[in-house]
Amino acid sequence: MKKTFEIKASDSDSSARTGIIHTQHGTIETPAFAPVASQGTVKGLPHSLLQNLGAQLMLVNAYHLYLRPGVETISRLGGIHSFISWQKPVLSDSGGFQIYSLSPLVKVKKEGVEFTSHLDGTKIFLSPEDIMDIQTRLCSDIIMALDHFHPFPSSEEKIKEAVKLTTHWAQRSKTHFLQQDSSQLLWGITQGSVYWNLRKQSIEDLLKIDFDGYALGGLGIGEPKSQLAEIMERADSLLPKEKPRYLMGIGYISDILEAVERGIDLFDCVLPTRNARNGTLFTSKGKIVIKNVKYAQDQRPLDEDCSCYTCQNFSRAYLRHLYERQEISSAILNTIHNLHFYLDIFRKIRQSIESNTYNRFKRSIIKQKEEE
Repeated sequence: MKKTFEIKASDSDSSARTGIIHTQHGTIETPAFAPVASQGTVKGLPHSLLQNLGAQLMLVNAYHLYLRPGVETISRLGGIHSFISWQKPVLSDSGGFQIYSLSPLVKVKKEGVEFTSHLDGTKIFLSPEDIMDIQTRLCSDIIMALDHFHPFPSSEEKIKEAVKLTTHWAQRSKTHFLQQDSSQLLWGITQGSVYWNLRKQSIEDLLKIDFDGYALGGLGIGEPKSQLAEIMERADSLLPKEKPRYLMGIGYISDILEAVERGIDLFDCVLPTRNARNGTLFTSKGKIVIKNVKYAQDQRPLDEDCSCYTCQNFSRAYLRHLYERQEISSAILNTIHNLHFYLDIFRKIRQSIESNTYNRFKRSIIKQKEEE
């Protein structure tokens, strides 16, 4: 059986490591960041620009693609890679976040989930097996088991029920997936919020089921940073070293640095792209809110140390003008910069681990943020 994950280098002072995830559509060098392309596109960017920025994979959303254009259409047109014309790895999310984010429109049962479509009010029932079928037909490279979590804070009793249901769905997902004869990678999602006893139980349950990779889900939704760090720290000692780890939906650079130190390999978040469209740009000298009037005649690039197309060609004044006029090119140029900033951080993270200087690199980034 082909090895789907290999560790290339390990930091001597922490659990940070570089590795390679092997998929049907190529390799992913970790730690890696997956730009969010819920509908099959990263908002504001054609795939050629995304590829030029060095994106190794993208994340699509099984629930949204199931609604539009429909799995039948995507399958008939050759699967997700052919449909969106992206030949690098694709990770599909199972819809667990939609259970959380669309909660007034969702009924959760042991059998599965009943959604009221946010598009037209249609009632949709999806079981864990249905979610496996949807993702199998999408032909995404990494697929996720259906999970369930509650907002923070929630009672221990509610989180316990969510963990139990997540385990039940995970077992059903794995059993059904094994019947498909698929070479996709199936990853499980651990839950438990900040209750370590429940998170531990969830990890142990999913390890028995045996997945190709493991995610920490239900975090980054308002819990104190200290509790997030503690969960990651403790999870590091339980999760198998030989399997990739995925921290779902976490996008703040400071959180990412803490997670990498604790052995996390994969991340995704809408933060860089959504902020770009809203006019907030990340630079090595801190955040820039481009709509501010002080940039109206600023001839400097967003970041003089940045090599992205936006910074090499356009001034802050021009970018402010585009944003104020609500030009489509504003979203494009801002997104190019923010994603370049993120993907460059990840390149430097990998380099620092390879050279065994991760802690020094982390301290330098944190110092920059403190000086903002």
